[in-house]
Amino acid sequence: MPTITELELPSLPMEDPAFSEAPLPQFAAAREQHPWLATCAFGFVITQYDAMRDLLWLDHSLTGAYDNVVEAMQARGTQWGRFQQESLLAQKGEPHARIRKVLAPAFTPQQANRHRPLMRETIATLLDEWVPKGAFDFEEFASFFPISVMARLIGAPAEAIPGLRSSMEAFGLSMSMDPAFLPQLERATEVLDAFGQDLVAERRKARAAGRRGDDMLEILLDTVESGGLSERELYDLLIFLFVAGYDTSKNALTLLMDAMIRNPEMYERCAEDLDYCRKVTEENFRYLTTSTIPRVTTRDITYRDVLIPAGTMLFFPVSVSGRDPTAIADPDSFDPERQGDKKHITFGLGVHICLGQFIARAQIQEGLHQIAQRIRNPRRVGPSTWRPFYGVWGLRGLPIEFDPAPARALETA
Repeated sequence: MPTITELELPSLPMEDPAFSEAPLPQFAAAREQHPWLATCAFGFVITQYDAMRDLLWLDHSLTGAYDNVVEAMQARGTQWGRFQQESLLAQKGEPHARIRKVLAPAFTPQQANRHRPLMRETIATLLDEWVPKGAFDFEEFASFFPISVMARLIGAPAEAIPGLRSSMEAFGLSMSMDPAFLPQLERATEVLDAFGQDLVAERRKARAAGRRGDDMLEILLDTVESGGLSERELYDLLIFLFVAGYDTSKNALTLLMDAMIRNPEMYERCAEDLDYCRKVTEENFRYLTTSTIPRVTTRDITYRDVLIPAGTMLFFPVSVSGRDPTAIADPDSFDPERQGDKKHITFGLGVHICLGQFIARAQIQEGLHQIAQRIRNPRRVGPSTWRPFYGVWGLRGLPIEFDPAPARALETA
């Protein structure tokens, strides 16, 4: 039985900006050479949908690759490096279960649906501000929606968001595997950590004066006081929630608008039918999404007669997994009515599956519904570039013009 290092494998230059612009042909070419494996600059890439599903379920044999990422980013001893090694995504075993248990009740499907009126109000307010312009960079517009929702859920003041935006944008480069971004990441960590500590201090003053809020920050503070979280874990969770409420959802919504510009009949239907928006959102997660998941094997794994030794770094590009023709029929067709049992794996699998997936789904569905009502006949009026493929991928810039339309009464169902 060969080990993974003994195989002759294709190489994917995932760090190359040209790769970010057109990854699909390179993945197809790699699968021609080996059905499910390739190499990259930092380890091995799982290139096939079924192999990604099978291996991501092996929680007992995989862990987050955050030590490896910190090493690649030359970030040992930095604040950003410490955060990456100690945050929720890097935890395993008892610490992971304990922290996730604190957050999980706030991120159920029921809670996501309860927050839909808040999401509708938030996107309506943003559209009232932006639609009269008749033209803007949709990526910039989209960046304010998910973080405004998360700010309200956490209890952070909305007026702070514009000042924090550049730090959250920088944090999206955390998994880029490019140490040139480290100074930006270090500054962003300092800004977000200071903001979180100030937010907690102000809330504690309010609590001492007998004023309590009704948001996630109250739950976190109660948990700290009962010994369920440390002070450092509290601040790291706030950074995590700020960033998780920004980058992936913003990029997913931008990719979705790009797809809708190329499918105007679908877009028009989204303005009238919220249920159809749900189908479009799920198909877009399948069609192109934002993330490559890094993992390290914690023990030897044998998969398809290949030995993967403990300590092997694996990358799971779920961003393009839904375009694999060996698993998905007609994968390059955008079809919201698609049938089949091969569901997208945008949010990962196993114990580290994305905690915020139901919030993300709900806000993109609600956002698309109102965006399609207010931004009519969108046209691309300039080029986009692409973010680094490692980590959180997506369009950088989506300049559009459109026909502005008036607001409708907000739905209550």
